[in-house]
Amino acid sequence: MAFWLMKSEPDVFSIDDLAQCPNGTDHWDGIRNYMARNYIRDDMRVGDQVLFYHSNAKPPHVVGLAEIVSEPYPDYTARNPDSHYYDPKSTDDNPRWVMVDVRYVGKLKHTVSLGAIKANPVLSKMMLVTHGRLSICPVTPDEWQEVLAMSEQPETR
Repeated sequence: MAFWLMKSEPDVFSIDDLAQCPNGTDHWDGIRNYMARNYIRDDMRVGDQVLFYHSNAKPPHVVGLAEIVSEPYPDYTARNPDSHYYDPKSTDDNPRWVMVDVRYVGKLKHTVSLGAIKANPVLSKMMLVTHGRLSICPVTPDEWQEVLAMSEQPETR
């Protein structure tokens, strides 16, 4: 089992939106960064755990947990000319983009802000800190445990 952080803008698709989907499950589409795509395609597997991160929020923060519930498969939005994620270079024979299904696990007791993550020396090498613009990034088991421990305490500012 691996651990991931997946970012979503809460006004586009929030953790509450995921919770309200049938069975709390939906596809994670629209990844258009090759490094993030490679993580999905090559490394994500059923049972992997996810920190659900609200980006473009004030402040950006980890809000909850999800689980990968499908193997990677072609992102069909890339083939839809009406989709915001349409990519004319993606074909049925050579899909450029992939997605997975994720299932809602729950919200954290307290959100963990990007500022709190950056201020924690244990998390100084976390990809969220070192590669801030990446929409999907791996999380080490120690980072996972640290973020969960931080979520048990109200954030002090």
